[in-house]
Amino acid sequence: MLTPDLMLSGYAQGIFPMAEGRDSDELHWVDPRLRGIIPLDGFHISRSLKRAILRQDHTVRTNSAFSTTVRACADRDETWINAPLLTLYETLHAMGCAHSLEVWQEGELTGGVFGITLGAAFFGESMFSTRTNASKIALAYLVDRLRVTGFTLFDTQFLTPHLASLGGVEIPRAAYRAQLAEALVRDADYSAASVPSASGMVQRMTQTS
Repeated sequence: MLTPDLMLSGYAQGIFPMAEGRDSDELHWVDPRLRGIIPLDGFHISRSLKRAILRQDHTVRTNSAFSTTVRACADRDETWINAPLLTLYETLHAMGCAHSLEVWQEGELTGGVFGITLGAAFFGESMFSTRTNASKIALAYLVDRLRVTGFTLFDTQFLTPHLASLGGVEIPRAAYRAQLAEALVRDADYSAASVPSASGMVQRMTQTS
């Protein structure tokens, strides 16, 4: 049986658990040959995303609806998040090792991302969006938060076209583990910052990306 401590130990070794589907009771460890990451100084804010952020028709919160965010990420035709993983994520959140960043519009949760933290590494698990650009907005605020609060590694596990359009890249397993080793000996605190203004976040991100 996979425990929260064993799960964290796996992340520290560069592997992560997945299920074959939501109805599966079993989990298996995954160790990709090529690992997806988003370099924290390489996030790409397109003109359309910048306009969407500066429109300010949304509110960004952190850890205000963690379980709802995780369940929204799993609410799709095919998912690797099964019942045991849902329980593990919620336990890790209670331990202060798993976090969410949420986008709210008109009182409704319309997008978000969640992940696990260890040292200065953030292991992005999944994201969701029910409105255009909501997940991109969430990722922009997340990358800004990781940079401000001392993180050095944003692991996305795999690289999708969506992530690639935002600056995500693939690196070999050995290079990933080298970055992971450096991140694990550093300290970072996901909760050590307030949500910035939209204009302040965009200015900060566009100056260094």
